[in-house]
Amino acid sequence: MTLDRATPMVKFAGVTKRYGRLTVIDGLDFAIAHGEKVALIGPSGSGKTTVLRMLMTLERIDGGVIWVEGEPLTHVERGGRLVPADARHLRRVRGKIGMVFQHFNLFPHMTALKNCMEAPMTVLGLPKHQAAERAAELLDMVGLAGKKNHYPSQLSGGQQQRVAIARALAMRPKVMLFDEVTSALDPELVGEVLNVIRKLGAEHDLTMLMVTHQMGFAKEFADRIAFFHRGKIEEEGKPEEFFGNPKNERTRQFLRAVLDAV
Repeated sequence: MTLDRATPMVKFAGVTKRYGRLTVIDGLDFAIAHGEKVALIGPSGSGKTTVLRMLMTLERIDGGVIWVEGEPLTHVERGGRLVPADARHLRRVRGKIGMVFQHFNLFPHMTALKNCMEAPMTVLGLPKHQAAERAAELLDMVGLAGKKNHYPSQLSGGQQQRVAIARALAMRPKVMLFDEVTSALDPELVGEVLNVIRKLGAEHDLTMLMVTHQMGFAKEFADRIAFFHRGKIEEEGKPEEFFGNPKNERTRQFLRAVLDAV
């Protein structure tokens, strides 16, 4: 299903997520355009990562609907109304989305190449030689052509995270989610991962949602910044406006705290 580019690639419509009595996402209305790069920032516990996990269907929502490319992800239409989707529907629509986690989650018993081949073969049914060709191209793209036969234990943290990015891209997603992908890395390795993400943004027509504490990178890379606080978007805007002239006092407090800490 491919719609015109005026249709949001991702849309949260009144989405709520609770854990017991705690509401972590509170009636979220949020749309992301085709090819848009959005940075989600905010204090710990504000709901940023939950947004990504709901979109990846790792968390079931408690209210509202999530749409991907004009099609409901979390629901299906039956008898003229939307009802919660079954696992088959979730898997199919989720196939448009790739996610890179804070911790690399690579298979330790597989080489970098095989880590990138596994899902295309088992989920997409790609023949082994095609999966290997695709994996090799992607490892080359992230600067690891010479490491394809190395195991995760033989790679640095930055190299492992680049393999994780290549692995997610091997499924040919239309939307890429990045959840604090540099926070587990030594400072000197952060740049190499951010450079790969810059390259993806420049060379590929991907919609990107990124949870990050790297304010400089968010300001440079994102088309839009969304500041989360207590399960809601407190303020959003283009980077130059958001960082240069924040409207909300809570936003100003947060930016003072994180920028002073740098």
